[in-house]
Amino acid sequence: MRFDVVISGGRVLDGTGGPPYRADVAISGDRIAAVGRLDGAQAETVIDAAGRFVAPGFVDCHAHGDAAVFDPAVQQAALRQGVTTFVLGQDGLSFAPGSAETVAYASRYFAAVNGPPAERPPSGAGSDERMLPFDGPLSVGELLASYDRAVALNTAYLLPHGTIRYDVMGPSPDPAAPDDLAKMLRHVERGLSEGAAGLSSGLEYLPGRYATAEELAALCEPLGGLPYVTHMRAYGAMAGLGMAEVVEIAGRSGAAAHVSHLHGPADVLLPLVEDALAKDVDLTFDTYPYLRGNTILAMYALPPSVPGAEPDRALEMIASGELDGWWATLADAWPRLTVSHAPGMEWTEGLTMVAAAERAGVEPGELCSRLLTETRLEAGVVFARPDEGPEGEESVRRMLRHPSHTGGSDGIYVGGHPHPRGYGAFARFLVRHVRELEDWTWEQAVVHLASHPARRFGLADRGLVRAGFAADVVVFDPAAVEDRATYAAPRTLATGIDDVLVSGARVLAGGELTGATPGRALRS
Repeated sequence: MRFDVVISGGRVLDGTGGPPYRADVAISGDRIAAVGRLDGAQAETVIDAAGRFVAPGFVDCHAHGDAAVFDPAVQQAALRQGVTTFVLGQDGLSFAPGSAETVAYASRYFAAVNGPPAERPPSGAGSDERMLPFDGPLSVGELLASYDRAVALNTAYLLPHGTIRYDVMGPSPDPAAPDDLAKMLRHVERGLSEGAAGLSSGLEYLPGRYATAEELAALCEPLGGLPYVTHMRAYGAMAGLGMAEVVEIAGRSGAAAHVSHLHGPADVLLPLVEDALAKDVDLTFDTYPYLRGNTILAMYALPPSVPGAEPDRALEMIASGELDGWWATLADAWPRLTVSHAPGMEWTEGLTMVAAAERAGVEPGELCSRLLTETRLEAGVVFARPDEGPEGEESVRRMLRHPSHTGGSDGIYVGGHPHPRGYGAFARFLVRHVRELEDWTWEQAVVHLASHPARRFGLADRGLVRAGFAADVVVFDPAAVEDRATYAAPRTLATGIDDVLVSGARVLAGGELTGATPGRALRS
């Protein structure tokens, strides 16, 4: 028996939910060739997994690495947590599909989330043709091709509803006319044919906020079992409004539904989940194990009357002083906001809005106005949610124990002081919620973080350690895993996960990148 790689002597968590068992894992090419006692097996590479678990690579169901995934530092941050696949195209906004104007809008509006558009270096083969064409026009197929075998992680991509709507209707707040809807449907059908893993919406962002349930349901009809993934219109104590719309869209279209970052009081949210399931909605959701969020300042601070989908008009309104009275209504919010990204005003990053305003000698409202103006709406903030309450972590624990739960970091890698979730969420799941609090067993953790997400997004050959499956494999010491990223030091790498393979290639060895870029653009 000769293989390319043998992982010997570990305890296998195969993703089925069964208990760990002692076995060797053999890999040939990009596939798992055998799992069992492989005495006498020979391989070019042998990884000694004695005292460690061997598990399928984790799937981050909600990652904003659309541009950042080309950064080796981001790849290492994910791999050091056992994440081998990013699901991109979240919150209804990303770079494809669309015209050059649409790509430019999505790039500008969501720059503090997905990262500013920037071409990556040429691939290892030196082909300039595989530069990511962020200046558009850009199709889903072209975007996926730019990821394929160019990075150390796999990528799956959701069709972003807001990008599609903008490409057809621009910044218009009007309901979609039949002709508009037909054009959007053609985008959806083409994107699915090119390999998209579902459709996402961002109903607190623009222009997604303008969509009706009828519009979204029509666009979900072609999904054919793939999920409608939504940043709902309302969360927390008001989540009933958002979930009612999810149920309506799923009922009208027959689509599966997946709610992004479902955080808030568990006493409010879990009955909503159970009610949707009782209505035969195929519903899942993701969470991350923190009590703060991260978004663009414009979404958090600007009133609905400001046309945020037209950035230049929004900036004119701010500059004219029209909003000077509005800032006072946010007085309770300023202490909860910490600046994460402020190009040109980097001195504010890591400071609360109150502390930054004091340093500048102005009121927080005036500082907010300056941040929005000088960054041209690109500023980002980490925010403490007001509705978690003193039982916030208990709500997180109850949500992640639900069988419909999947893991997602909502990782944002932009700015000098981002949320630590992109660098620590999956390690924190393992440390805090398995090893310390025992919310999951180790085998349950692998179901929530690997096999369940792979099924949800149609990644049929991922998520299990099984012969014939893709060789995305993580080797880790359960006693040594630590999440080290904090709000004070958010870019600190996790430790304890040192060996990771993607499509059979070793991408992390001894905790360091090997330089291999076998990541596949996964087409559902």
